[in-house]
Amino acid sequence: MASIEDIVARMRRNPSGLRFGELVKVCEYFMGPARQCGSSHLVFKTPWQGDPRINIQSSKGKAKPYQVRQVLLAIERLEAKRDESS
Repeated sequence: MASIEDIVARMRRNPSGLRFGELVKVCEYFMGPARQCGSSHLVFKTPWQGDPRINIQSSKGKAKPYQVRQVLLAIERLEAKRDESS
């Protein structure tokens, strides 16, 4: 199975070619377990004010490209926040 770094690199290269399970794996790595998972949507909480969630859903086993881009933005923001605190 691919590592988180490999999946994120593929997400950056091609947001439309990602499997939903890989997106879930990345979200759980960076944001912890989904706080809502009883429906077709998985909702992940983020630590900042404003829109504090990432909402993803499967589209025939694939991740939706706009949701992949949202997750990438959240990852960049989390990494920037981590760099500030170091």
